[in-house]
Amino acid sequence: MKITSPEFVTGGFMPRIYTQQGENVSPPLIIEDVPEVAKSLVLVCLDPDAPDPEHPQRTFTHWIAYNLPIQVKELPKAVKISSLSPISAEGYNDQNKIGYVGPRPPIGAHRYFFKLYALDTTLKFNEPPKIKEFLDAIDGHVISSAETMGLYKLQ
Repeated sequence: MKITSPEFVTGGFMPRIYTQQGENVSPPLIIEDVPEVAKSLVLVCLDPDAPDPEHPQRTFTHWIAYNLPIQVKELPKAVKISSLSPISAEGYNDQNKIGYVGPRPPIGAHRYFFKLYALDTTLKFNEPPKIKEFLDAIDGHVISSAETMGLYKLQ
């Protein structure tokens, strides 16, 4: 399985448009080689460098998206996850809002990992999940995974 973005190379800098200094919308992502036996895809965007890459203290959750159809080949810029299927949804980011929140690192250049997982199930939550509940739910259900990573530093 593979995930890439046409807007930045893995390990390269993300364009400002996808950050809180820009339009604060999700970047386009290309998804390839999803296992045919998968039942759903899930995606998270995590910054392990918060607040300072020299002295990280926590991983900041920027996005949780789940129950994405396995047929999805591309998530367009500013994707509306709920439009992908009747059960596709998003969880809480660490700004306590549902959906994507772009980078705005307080110090230095941070890494933003877009992690894609193919699951052997679909997920059910009574309310939009936070990261711990989400990670607990996918535990033991991951068939395959892929990631891409973009950098961002305040400009």
